[in-house]
Amino acid sequence: MNKRTLWITRTAVLTAMLVVLQATTQATGNTVITGSVVNMLLIISVMACGILSGITVAVISPVMAKLIGIGPLWSLIPFIMAGNITLVLVWHHLGNWKWGHKYAANIVALIGAAFAKFAVLYAGIVLIAVPLLLRLPQPQASVITGMFSISQFITALLGGAAALLILPTVKIALAGRSAQR
Repeated sequence: MNKRTLWITRTAVLTAMLVVLQATTQATGNTVITGSVVNMLLIISVMACGILSGITVAVISPVMAKLIGIGPLWSLIPFIMAGNITLVLVWHHLGNWKWGHKYAANIVALIGAAFAKFAVLYAGIVLIAVPLLLRLPQPQASVITGMFSISQFITALLGGAAALLILPTVKIALAGRSAQR
């Protein structure tokens, strides 16, 4: 299989997994679980399949969530894409550092990417979209600002920690090698 076909296949599988897990975890009504799973798959896509795969999944994720009926307002999707892309880019650059102990880069990536995503979403949605663009009634504005505040940092940390736990196994599976080696 050529590299392009392999990239398309892996990215499609990760996107499909993301959509299925979004729909499944959303049924629980727990946004912490759903957000953590989304962030975990974003990190797995970039660290196991590369930056273009990560960015692709980051962009498709909020659109698919909206299309299956679990996403936010359409006007918030560009901000969510920006937050997802930020998570992927920061994780890619920090998580691939080749200095010190191998786990040091992962810890720096975990904290740095989680904070960067939180900052982008908070600035974009809480500080710009809700007060300046959406003009929502106060109860609805409060719900949205709550969803895109500190909980984004928490779900990015949880998703990153989960990704770190399963990433070695995912890399082995994607490489097509036996876990027994």
